[in-house]
Amino acid sequence: MTATVPATAALALGDDALVLSHRLGEWAGHAPVLEEEVALANIALDLLGQARVLLSLAGDEDELAYLREERAFRNLQLVEQPNGDFAHTIARQLYFSTYQHLLHAELATGDGPFAPLAAKAVKEVAYHRDHAAQWTLRLGDGTDASHARMRRACEALWRFTGEMFQPVEGLDVDGERLGAAWLEAVGDVLRRAGLTVPEGPRSGAWSAGAGRQGVHTESFGRMLAEMQHLHRSHPGASW
Repeated sequence: MTATVPATAALALGDDALVLSHRLGEWAGHAPVLEEEVALANIALDLLGQARVLLSLAGDEDELAYLREERAFRNLQLVEQPNGDFAHTIARQLYFSTYQHLLHAELATGDGPFAPLAAKAVKEVAYHRDHAAQWTLRLGDGTDASHARMRRACEALWRFTGEMFQPVEGLDVDGERLGAAWLEAVGDVLRRAGLTVPEGPRSGAWSAGAGRQGVHTESFGRMLAEMQHLHRSHPGASW
């Protein structure tokens, strides 16, 4: 790890990408249509590529991915949430990819240690954001059933969004300004989809979000056991 690259920030962003990549990979063989099978797999691979670069800045990428315990992961609680139905996955994607696009766009314009990665990632994440926005519009402005599912998904995940804008050591961004831009962008998509911005806190006493401190939700432990099973079952193995 070089002195110019903050390990805490690299680990946090790398864990976000790694965990969400795995969650999206769980759709393999289960997506509603073949086109989405390919789209979600491609998004997962983009995120995995980002995770490898970021985790390698913080240490050995394989050890960090497969040998850490649950409390050592620093990902947002939002990205570890179970896939649920397709609307739930899309709401998670809309919230996170909008944040990630704004974050990488800001990091790419500076000369900080994350600028080279961000300059490449922002192009990938623009597609992730647009994919989620288009599906939000299709589901929100579709049938009564799809509208109801999209509304429930947006409301269920809303309380996890405030954590995205909390300070991270080594990440030089204005969280308050980023949060305002995120709220405007997400709110615009929801309104165009015939949905309302969910009520309730994104931050404060009643919001969720301590993933950056290593506190995770119940489902994360089960996901981690599955993700790490092969590596832990065959320590030191190589292809």
